[in-house]
Amino acid sequence: MGDQSSTGRISGGAGGRRDRPPTKGRRPLRIAAWSTAALLLIGGAGAGYVYFKIDGNLESVDINAKLGKNRPDDVDNGSMDILVLGSDSRSGANARYGGDEGGARSDTAMIVHLYEGHRQASVVSIPRDTLIERPECTNNDGDTVSSQRRAMFNTAYEIGGPACAVKTVEQMSGIRMDHYLEVDFTGFKKLIDELGGVKITTTKPIKDDDSHLNLEPGSHKLNGEQSLGLVRTRKGVGDGSDLGRIQLQQAFMKAFIQQTKDVGVLSNPTKLLDIADTATKAITPDSELDSPSELMSFGRSLGGLDSKDIQMVTMPVEYDPINRNRVIPLQAASQQVWNALRLDQPIPATALKDSAGDKGDAGAMVRDTIPVPTDTAPKQLG
Repeated sequence: MGDQSSTGRISGGAGGRRDRPPTKGRRPLRIAAWSTAALLLIGGAGAGYVYFKIDGNLESVDINAKLGKNRPDDVDNGSMDILVLGSDSRSGANARYGGDEGGARSDTAMIVHLYEGHRQASVVSIPRDTLIERPECTNNDGDTVSSQRRAMFNTAYEIGGPACAVKTVEQMSGIRMDHYLEVDFTGFKKLIDELGGVKITTTKPIKDDDSHLNLEPGSHKLNGEQSLGLVRTRKGVGDGSDLGRIQLQQAFMKAFIQQTKDVGVLSNPTKLLDIADTATKAITPDSELDSPSELMSFGRSLGGLDSKDIQMVTMPVEYDPINRNRVIPLQAASQQVWNALRLDQPIPATALKDSAGDKGDAGAMVRDTIPVPTDTAPKQLG
């Protein structure tokens, strides 16, 4: 939604410093805040060096220019919506994670809704196997690809990159995305390692040879490789579907976000610069977030956000009666979710009641080693 507050948020528009072609996978939300914190703390005589070092890492895509004016209204109610994608491109440094039958696909997709004031957020995960009506898009060669019914959601990114992914999400939700962020496998791994790992507790064994993961119940400090294996595993959790993996991803991201506040580098400018350097190499933002100053403003607006302030859900879906390996949106329930976000209101529990998502125990298999007390959960998102 449109963002006009004085906390450094950036409103929608067709502006943008440059439009660099997106790489095959780059981009989570907290990364931007860490990147900008480095610039705030280092300063002094080295500020110019820091600016250009970080600025040189950033590659962006001008979503506004690619999509034009035929988009949902940019409603000014103080909220912000960001599409965050993780790519499963197998090219380059990502090739070790297995073969791919086509181009890069969006392995993870989340709509992050920041409520007015940016003190609370709702995150709606979209299963990659969701069958949707994909809109007409321009592919990576500049040719027009016709719309398609019963297309898998992640094929939007495959055929038309970030712009087609944003266009598909906006058609589904009726909500204009204010920003776009993308994260790749290699960048994700390096960021976790730079942060010193993520501490989690597993309540059941998690073993998946495909994702190179073998965790016994108990406390673990995961390095980047292990963290990547955890958020990508399907066979090791729940019923082996993408819905179980989403729950696991959500649990891990809460642990990750919580620990970024306690990693102990805020008093160490050199360490923080290393993190900012790694983070900005790991993300592809839209063109309104592609400079250190723009990221700084964005980071400031996220400063008060904690993991306990974030509600994570899956878009309401049911298993497809024709193909049980796919899911389809529950239209009425999904509309409840989109209406709530559009009006900057909490997602009602009734919207999730009949969904096949957010079921099972996959999400309970992983938790932060320091659980957040339940009585601190925000009332609005309870």
